[in-house]
Amino acid sequence: MNQHDAEKMANLLHHEGYAAVSSVDGADVVLIHTCSVRDKAEQKLYSELGSLLAQKDERPDLIVGVGGCVAQQEGGALLKRFPKLDFVFGPQNLVHLPSMVESAIARERSLRVDYDDDRQARFELPERHPEFQAGNSGRAFVTVMEGCDLFCTYCIVPATRGREVSRSSEEILAEASALANRGVIELTLLGQTVNAYGRARPGRVDGELRFATLIRRVAEIAGIERVRFTSPHPIFMTEDLIGAYGEVPELCPHIHLPVQSGSTRVLEAMSRRYSREDYLRTAEALRTARPDLAISTDLIVGFPGESRSEFEETLSLVSEVRFVDSYSFKYSERPGTPAQRRGLQSVEPDEAQDRLERLQALQKRLTLEAHQARVGSRTTVLVDGASRRGGERRQGRDPYNRVVNFTATSPMVRGVLCDIDVTAATPHSLLGVAEGDCASGSLPLR
Repeated sequence: MNQHDAEKMANLLHHEGYAAVSSVDGADVVLIHTCSVRDKAEQKLYSELGSLLAQKDERPDLIVGVGGCVAQQEGGALLKRFPKLDFVFGPQNLVHLPSMVESAIARERSLRVDYDDDRQARFELPERHPEFQAGNSGRAFVTVMEGCDLFCTYCIVPATRGREVSRSSEEILAEASALANRGVIELTLLGQTVNAYGRARPGRVDGELRFATLIRRVAEIAGIERVRFTSPHPIFMTEDLIGAYGEVPELCPHIHLPVQSGSTRVLEAMSRRYSREDYLRTAEALRTARPDLAISTDLIVGFPGESRSEFEETLSLVSEVRFVDSYSFKYSERPGTPAQRRGLQSVEPDEAQDRLERLQALQKRLTLEAHQARVGSRTTVLVDGASRRGGERRQGRDPYNRVVNFTATSPMVRGVLCDIDVTAATPHSLLGVAEGDCASGSLPLR
């Protein structure tokens, strides 16, 4: 979501005559877009912002703004802490970015962190210029909803992103069609609780589609060959959405389904609204619908009150589901969350670190085993460009959201599908060799 918001900000300024540059040194305006899910990202902001604002001593006309969730969380406190900072704006106020830049040019500081449930203000931004809709990479993001009404005890999202608001399906499908006409073949539908889209809540637009129906409509758009979505919540994995994995060829065989803990008691303390057994049933139903489905997840260790035996339940759930990948973190207390307000004490740092390392070691083994099982198979990647591994290798992602580093004898460009024979595996990626002409290669996803 933050990556897509950054694209929106660049596009807004493009319409005002600004162009993106490759480094801070060549910039007239620098924006830092922030995340407040974990404390580490917030501290990184303060360090980077201090260094950046020091440059204004030599470049007084440099304009610096901070957006995103830390901006929403801290508001005017950021302007007080950093007197050289020009403006601060929350994630629901992107539309005001051009006017804040103009105010900064006039030497006026500004703050926009008000909540706005007006869909027009939140969703109807200027048409995306090709440079900022990722058409040359073949993939793009489309926001379908924002906010969250669930209030998990550890989570700051409802306080920074606001309450749940669904976007008009007509607008979503129109944007998806426009992107397809520009060469996008893979769309990722975005939302804080994306599969809550269209449910009967105060943020719902009358007559909206169910999320599974929206996926089917997007998949029917000419030119769209891959559909993904992130991040869903387990309680909204409805029967029709699960069934779509077996019925919609364009829906990629991968789902990132956060579980957070393998202990029912800890899940209750987190206010996750499902049990260990509920999650396992959902995972089983998904794999019944699509046996080759790759499942990844989010995990928190050291949540306040988590015992060693409850942590062991997390390890056993990870082993049972056999996640292909996971993002795991030590519990990070965030201001204004229910856990913080209750004064809950997290697990001792050394113990939490030990648990995290054990969990990540298990996941590394499972990921490697999943990758090794695919050696000798063929897959299709959407080419991103040069591989980070260097040399003549290229890189792309396959339908299972696996990074594939490969060699090819023919020239290729970004944004095309390429058939790859998988020859080796590492804990981080698959290795392979391109089969045939990558400019025209395309295997069905199922």
